[in-house]
Amino acid sequence: MISSIIFILVFVAAVVFFTRNVRIIARNIKLGKDLDISDKKSERWKTMFLVAIGQSKMVKRPVAGILHIFVYVGFIIVNIEMLEILIDGVAGTHRALSFVGGGIYNFFASTFEIFALAVITACITFLVRRNILKVKRFQSREMTSWPRLDANIILFTEVLLMSAFLSMNAADTVLMQRAGGSDMLGPFVVSQVLLPWFSGFSEGTLHFIEQFGWWFHIIGVLAFLNYIPYSKHFHVFLAFPNTWYSKLEPKAKMSNMPEVTKEVQIMLGTLQDDGSSGEDMPSFGAKDVPQLSWKNVMDAFTCTECGRCTAVCPANTTGKLLSPRGIMMAVRDRAEEIGKNIDKNGKDYSDGKALLGNYITPEEIWACTTCNACVEECPVNINQVDIILALRRYMVMEQSAGPASINAMLTNIENNGAPWQYSAADRGNWADDVYMNKI
Repeated sequence: MISSIIFILVFVAAVVFFTRNVRIIARNIKLGKDLDISDKKSERWKTMFLVAIGQSKMVKRPVAGILHIFVYVGFIIVNIEMLEILIDGVAGTHRALSFVGGGIYNFFASTFEIFALAVITACITFLVRRNILKVKRFQSREMTSWPRLDANIILFTEVLLMSAFLSMNAADTVLMQRAGGSDMLGPFVVSQVLLPWFSGFSEGTLHFIEQFGWWFHIIGVLAFLNYIPYSKHFHVFLAFPNTWYSKLEPKAKMSNMPEVTKEVQIMLGTLQDDGSSGEDMPSFGAKDVPQLSWKNVMDAFTCTECGRCTAVCPANTTGKLLSPRGIMMAVRDRAEEIGKNIDKNGKDYSDGKALLGNYITPEEIWACTTCNACVEECPVNINQVDIILALRRYMVMEQSAGPASINAMLTNIENNGAPWQYSAADRGNWADDVYMNKI
């Protein structure tokens, strides 16, 4: 009874704390401007199933992709075992689902163990790739001590959770073998390798290992659940809605501002001025998170920090400061900072900072070639270029602070109708010489 009460209190506390943190993240995402994304629903469902569930973009890098699938599928399947743990924890029973029969139960338990072993193997490989082989895309300048530690914490935690699961099964199997009986469960396919070692332990030690493994697994999963909102691994939840809300138009297409379109139409005479023209004009582009769309902010919180975007970025490859991954991490950090300011000082508080300038430099955004390689490469359909273009739009249209070459081009377009510095009347002069030479 005491054990069940403790279990229920821990479980309820974990769920309440997780719900609170999810609400904070949802509030931070909603700091962005409204954006209606409700078209082409069937295509959106297809995209989500292919990319988020089917991991179609992960396997473009086969080794990392297959290992990630091991972790992704394995962790989900192994934690189906959580259903039995929850029943045992609340009711005080032991292996409550064994009523299905020893053969069926052993089959599923063995399947869970195979996936647990796959998770352990994949996580150890990832740890080696990050910390020993030091794969280049994990060593970029934005990958400071915390992002690296964050990834290692998750990988170590998953190894420990799966190891506790296997140890629990091994200890329990030895205890059941000693007790005998026709309803004995096990041995299971992976944990049976541990049986020769565990068989030398006393009954008290085996009970301790089995109970420690059980409690470690459940508390570990609940702690993992509440760590995720503070970690890049929140993508395990956001990958699904983020891919559903993917940009389905051509990747390089820029969105128009309705207010600007209206002004142009009035100027060209294709639209009647209703008197509201010029009133309450919004800011152009984005200087800070609230000027981005909520989808841009969701992209930032969905970022897995895998670095695939930065690895294929031609600007980054040639040594420029731009890192698409760094852009997403900066947006997420700034959104979290604004959220904390709201919680502490109210929604109207201004800390005098901005995304552009304090978190992202003009040099970074103007290094972008807008090739959209990062967008194409991202395994969860994040659109980094959309944010970069919003920041550029602000610099050009609000501050006239673009690079000199771009400012000159825009001036020429305004004055001459072309990027070149001569009038439209002189535009065909080059053809005169060609014509005369032919004669």
